Amino acid sequence: MAKPEFLTGLDIGSAQVVAVIARRDPDAETAEVIGAARYPCAGLKGGVVINIDETARAITRAVEAAEEMAGQVGHSKNVLIGVRGSHLQTFNHHGAMNIARTDKEITAADRDQVVESTKAVPISPDREIVHVIPQDFILDRQSGVPNPVGMEAMLLEVDVHIVTASQSHLNNVWKAIARAGFEVEEPIYGLLAVGDTVVTQEEKGLGCLLVDLGGQTTGLAVYADGSVRFTKELAVGSDAISHDLSHALRTSYLQAQKVKELHGAASRPLAEGNLEEEIEYTSVDGRTPRRIKRAAIFDYIAPRVEEIFTLISEELQRSNYADHVAGGGVILTGGGAQLKGIAQAAEQILDLPVRMGLPQNMGGAPDVVSNPGYATALGLITYRHLGDWARSRRASRRVGLGHRLKSLVEDFF
Repeated sequence: MAKPEFLTGLDIGSAQVVAVIARRDPDAETAEVIGAARYPCAGLKGGVVINIDETARAITRAVEAAEEMAGQVGHSKNVLIGVRGSHLQTFNHHGAMNIARTDKEITAADRDQVVESTKAVPISPDREIVHVIPQDFILDRQSGVPNPVGMEAMLLEVDVHIVTASQSHLNNVWKAIARAGFEVEEPIYGLLAVGDTVVTQEEKGLGCLLVDLGGQTTGLAVYADGSVRFTKELAVGSDAISHDLSHALRTSYLQAQKVKELHGAASRPLAEGNLEEEIEYTSVDGRTPRRIKRAAIFDYIAPRVEEIFTLISEELQRSNYADHVAGGGVILTGGGAQLKGIAQAAEQILDLPVRMGLPQNMGGAPDVVSNPGYATALGLITYRHLGDWARSRRASRRVGLGHRLKSLVEDFF
């Protein structure tokens, strides 16, 4: 029997670093969370590193705290990285090749070759391909084939979803990780990792929209016919609600965030408890006491919630996939999804059924596996494309403390 392996997922998020350590049995499909931690980071903005030293410090603190919880101090040398941010760009592409052999039977090499051919697409020299994910294979004009190996055809085609990223942004992430003393085991688009752990295969088949509401960014992914069809990063998140409260209440951002989490809701009708209750907080100087009726704070929360989901609706319409998501509805996850009543508010604004997306096939600490804020880091642990021919691998991306960042080499399969 194979020994269980320990994996560390590191979510470089909007303004925080999330680390999860899990034990995975190679003979089982589930993983057990044994350690997790979140640490705020002033060196990150919208998933992009703006200060390498601050980011490295937050990475170290988050991983050390997760290791301490797991009882595995010093064991996390290699980490799976979830990359996010508006610098990521995605698009769909098509590839084709003729099967010239007499037997016409498609081999694994043929499958790999036609997927490889889709990478011959012009992109800016300052960008690199992160993932190439097949959506459908087409055999002699017959679409909807999930895996063509062993079948016969004269013409083999493939539709793929390609994810590209800014090289400079990625390099800054790798440098921060190296400075923290870790090596990059694998870079993964965090939104895809979330989708693989919170969206069911049935929902992907029916068609659905994944909304990953982070602090400073919101990720959107449309699934249809079992595969991802569209992804997008919006430069707005739940932190905007806290900033609105901060200005309205004339208090610090941290105080406003605390008020939002303890007393807030997506709208007044969705709030629980006594709305006439007075809330106490401190002014921006951190000392002067202030009071406000709880009912008043919804005047500042509700408009921003409506704006965020209106932007999501508009982006869905622009994607040309709005008609593909009715079957499975909307799956809402991410740290911002913890605001009370936000699923109900999203349902009203989007006019679609909405459910909360929690990680599947994960055991361990309930306060972690049932918390949408950990969804990306958890998804990195169980990402189904890991090690598969369907996505890229950068063996040369591994960098360690004291080592210089090496040249980038792509080895997709």
